[in-house]
Amino acid sequence: MLALGGSSASLDWLLDLRGGLGWSRLQALWSHPESEVSLLCPLDALEALWRRHLDTHEPLQYLVGRCPWRDLELPVGPGVLIPRQETELLVDLALSLLPLDRPSPTWADLGTGSGCLAIALARSLPASRGFALDASPEALAQAGANLALWGLERRVSLVAGDWWQGLEPHWGQLDLVVANPPYIPTATLAELDPVVRDHEPRLALDGGPDGLAAIRVLLDGARRGLAPGGLLLVEHHHDQSAAVSRLLHAAGLEGLGVHADLEGRARFASAWRPIDR
Repeated sequence: MLALGGSSASLDWLLDLRGGLGWSRLQALWSHPESEVSLLCPLDALEALWRRHLDTHEPLQYLVGRCPWRDLELPVGPGVLIPRQETELLVDLALSLLPLDRPSPTWADLGTGSGCLAIALARSLPASRGFALDASPEALAQAGANLALWGLERRVSLVAGDWWQGLEPHWGQLDLVVANPPYIPTATLAELDPVVRDHEPRLALDGGPDGLAAIRVLLDGARRGLAPGGLLLVEHHHDQSAAVSRLLHAAGLEGLGVHADLEGRARFASAWRPIDR
């Protein structure tokens, strides 16, 4: 029997991803615990992973080595932000807002992390050209491996850089830019769950004193980096919508949009570079 403790959702996740018990089989097992099941991983190995998670708070995604996201199972490891479910909506927003007259867009994923957004965009926009940028060597290595896993390494270029820095040759040519920057205020980091606080990269979490440091850099460079009529999509904290909207306006962008996450909270902002007349 697996050691008790932790959340039932996390345990279900481990049994699914490492043990091979899908959601319907797990539900049937809760109703009929006397049933016998076959596991892809020995029970003692599963229990060792679970105990390690409980004892050290290491994310199960790191221990298993992959994370379900959208229609993918993405390899992930220490030093790389674990993709969140709400970030999936950035892809849907990009595809719904991108004008139909740009069938072959040039786009960039700033702060790519695992490469989840870059992979999803490249698969959804097969005629596009993309750039996946990050300042972290660990993240770039993971993103590169993940892009290669889906055969996208020739369509998406890896760029080492800090937000817009590194993309200078392509400034003014980007039809779409997406970003999930760090947006947690520094003082709030200590309050995070230890699974996040003690193991996920601080570089991908710490948004500075008010949580807006990286977002300011993103928005300050948007008008220079985007093509005329180009679209910027940014994820932010659920209580930062008003501040981000003000920053977008101050950056000279137009058509500001506020978009909700899966719980109905304002989590994303969109805006466009004006078309030069």
